[in-house]
Amino acid sequence: MADYQNTPVEDTAASTQMFRAFVDEPQPKPATAPSEGSRTGLIALGVIIALVVIAGVVYLAVK
Repeated sequence: MADYQNTPVEDTAASTQMFRAFVDEPQPKPATAPSEGSRTGLIALGVIIALVVIAGVVYLAVK
């Protein structure tokens, strides 16, 4: 017969300490987004390119 009386006792203090260590870990910083100045520059460049393409299409349509 199996003896179920000698089961190991769970150490709840260690479990609590591990949980607190996990919860108290510093969160990793999110990846840095491009700065606001470079984002504005990219948008301006995109608008200028779009205007040049539209002007080229209009020029070819009128020609």
